[in-house]
Order: sequence, then structure tokens, then C-alpha cells
Amino acid sequence: MKRPALPLIAACLAGCSMTPAYERPTAVVPPSWPVGDAYLRQREAGLPALNFQQVFTDRRLRTLVEQALVNNRDLRIAAANIRAARAQYRIQRADLFPQVDASARYSYRGTGAGATTTSGTGTVVNGGGSPSSFALDLGATAFELDLFGRIRSLTQAEQNRYFATEAGARATRLTLVGDIAEAWASYGADRSLMTIAEATAASATRSVTLTRARLQGGVAPRTDLRQAEQILATAQSDLAEQRTQLAQDVNALQLLLGSPVDPALLPPSIDAVLPTIADLPAGIDSGILLRRPDVVQAEYELLAANADIGAARAALFPRLSLTGLVGFASDALRTLFTGGAFSYSAAPSLSYPIFRAGAARAGVEFSTAQRDALLATYERTIQTAFQEVSDALARQGTIAEQTRADRVNVSAAQDTFRLTEARYRGGIDTFLTSLDAQRSYYTAQRRLVATQLVTAQNRVTLYRTLGGDQLLKAGANGPVPVTPPR
Repeated sequence: MKRPALPLIAACLAGCSMTPAYERPTAVVPPSWPVGDAYLRQREAGLPALNFQQVFTDRRLRTLVEQALVNNRDLRIAAANIRAARAQYRIQRADLFPQVDASARYSYRGTGAGATTTSGTGTVVNGGGSPSSFALDLGATAFELDLFGRIRSLTQAEQNRYFATEAGARATRLTLVGDIAEAWASYGADRSLMTIAEATAASATRSVTLTRARLQGGVAPRTDLRQAEQILATAQSDLAEQRTQLAQDVNALQLLLGSPVDPALLPPSIDAVLPTIADLPAGIDSGILLRRPDVVQAEYELLAANADIGAARAALFPRLSLTGLVGFASDALRTLFTGGAFSYSAAPSLSYPIFRAGAARAGVEFSTAQRDALLATYERTIQTAFQEVSDALARQGTIAEQTRADRVNVSAAQDTFRLTEARYRGGIDTFLTSLDAQRSYYTAQRRLVATQLVTAQNRVTLYRTLGGDQLLKAGANGPVPVTPPR
């Protein structure tokens, strides 16, 4: 009854773990978003699972995003990092199982005539004897029995780092989708600015023609012509700048897509962009931040550090290793698998670090400090996410009023310019009054476009800061949603 007791005790010890019990840290943010004059007041509601098809409704933008998800190099790098992390986890997990090696050997030794050799029985053989031997071995070398959970803790740490890498790849995907949407909106805004510059240049050209004719007729001074030429030159300069900006917008999109951009997929104006980016609800429980990929990544890294503490603690205890060998050895191949040729051996060994100048305990302290640092990083990540969403909600709560005011300004400036130009042609107002009205109208139009672009960017920012798409994990039949670690 004594012999079975030792394996039973080893099996019981193998279930031990030195890893501290993990408890998710309490969220270090308020339970809801701030409200007030700068924030939209909406009822609290849970955020539904979102994907970019729900937020970005324009078919052209969706097509660009889908192309980028296939061709973008950053996503390919992220996918390669996931494969590497998964392989590293499998390498570490392999230490939980014995490594079994097989080997086969054959030796032959010839001797010259008259030489003597000694056989295995001590008999002297004269003449040209040619002894040979065959061997076949199967064994496990230095398999560590994981009595105190050291290997399991290391495996758990690598698994959580693998999951953290997956979350990091999702963050890369989320950023990519947001960048494409913003670049697409920027192109629409620049197209609108080019249209404004073209219209202003055309109007300024007519003014130059008119004032030149009035100058030649002795009705207008030369200063009127020079001022009209200034307006025309400004519009022409802005027009050249907008052509450059549009080309750079296309270059930026091409880099994000990883392939050429089809011009048919580009928006004609910022007015065509705004209706296609859905507005997100503001009254959302701040616990939704736990689904953000950077928060998920930080928590997995915290879990990995927690498991490292268990591995460091287990290193303070003895290690039990087992080496076993079974095999066959014979001088003749025909007798290799006979009973007399079979042999086996087992060699358990126990090692315990007696003196390492405190290195093992320092390892525990190091792992604990790393865990504490990652805990603070996790909490800071949540706080940063809360600030980003709050800032975006603050902008969302006021941008509509700013847009309305800008539209009123454009309408008033347009009417003022029309009236002053008519009064100038009728000889009632000076040309300077008409030029000031034209400048104000031009500035008001550009300001409205800038505000519309901010509106589109704010909606994209909300999509990105709230976490956007569900956390996805590859399944047998495609991506399936999973929950963050608990």
C-alpha cells in the first residue's frame, strides 16, 4: 500500500497553484457620463453591439473599409503578431506534458586477422571477428512534475498575453476604420472648399473685369481694380492649395486601404458625408468602456502579470523531475525484440535552491511590482477612455448649435454681398464695402465647411472611443462575439 501513495501525493500536489486569486478592479470612473449645458440629456441605455455597417451607411465608404480590412498592412502585422503570440502560448503549454524522444542505433566494428577482442562473456575471440549491436530506445528526459503550479502559471500568463495581442489587433482594426471614415470626410470637406474657391474666383474675375472697365471709363479709381485683383488672387491661391489637399487626401486613403482608390467611391462634398455617418446615443452606462479593446488588452496584461506572480512563488519550492527510458538492445537484429533484450530505467530527481542570494524572493517582488504597475495602467486606461468619450459627448452636445449659427452667418453674408454689389454697381456704395462683404461671405462659407467636418469627425470619434465593434474571436464558422475577462 506504500507504493501507490507516492504517485497519489504527487498528483495532489500537482493541483496546487501559487497564483493570487484575480478580482477585477473596481471601475475608477463615475457610473454615468457627465451631463449639463454642454451635454445632451438622454435616458441611460445600454450600448447595442455596433459594427461599421451600422454607423457608416454610405455604400462607398463601406466598400473602402472592406477593402482596407483585406489589404491594410497594419492589420497584416497585427494578424502575424496574433499567430506569433498563439505559437508562444503553445510552446509554453507543451512543458505541461512529457517530451518523448525515440532513438535507434546500430554499430559495427571490424578487427584485423590475428587480433583479439573480448566478448561480453569475457571469452577471447581470435581472428577477424566482426561484432555488431542494435538498440532502440524510447524515453522521457527531465519531465518536471508541476507540483506547485509553476508551469501552469507560466502557461496561463502566455495565454493571457495571447488574448491581449488579439485585443490589440482589434484596437488596430477599430483605429483603421475610424481613420478611413475621417479621411473620407476630409476629402468631402476639401471638395466643398474647392467648390467655394472656384465660385469665389469666378465672382472675383467678374469684379476685376467690371472695375477695369470702370477704370478705363474714368468712373472708378485704380485702387478698386487692385482690391478686386487681391480678392481674385486669394481665391486662386486657395484653389491651388485645395487641389494639393485633395491629392494628399487620396494619398492618405490609398495608404490606409493598401490599394488604389476608385474615384467613384469618393464623396462630392461635405454635405454628402454628414447624412451617412450615424449619430450615436449619448446616455450610455460608462461600464461599456470595459468592452473597449485597449481596456480589454490592459486587463489581459494584468491577468498575465498576476499569473507571473504564481510562477515566481512556485520557484521558491523544490522541483521534481522524472527521467524514464525503455528500450531494446541486442547484438543481432533478429533477437532485438526478445525478452532478454528489453530494459527500462527510471530516475526521479529533486532539486531545491538552497542559496541564491535572495534572487528567488526578488523574483516574486519583481512580479508583484509589475502586477501593481499594470493595475495602475489598467485603471488609467479606463480613466483615459472615460475622458475621451466625455470630450466627444461635450462636442456632440454643442456642435448642432454651432452649425445652425454658421448657416445663419452664411445666409446673412451672402445676402449682404448681393446687396452691396448691387449698390456698388448702382453707384450708391463704394467698392471697398462690396469687397468687405465678399470677403465675409467667403470666410463664412469656409467656416461652415470646417464646422461640418468637425461634426463628421465627432461622430467617428464617438464610434471609436466607445469601442465600436464587438470583441470578436475567430470561430469555425467565422467570427463570433465573446465577453471580456471576468
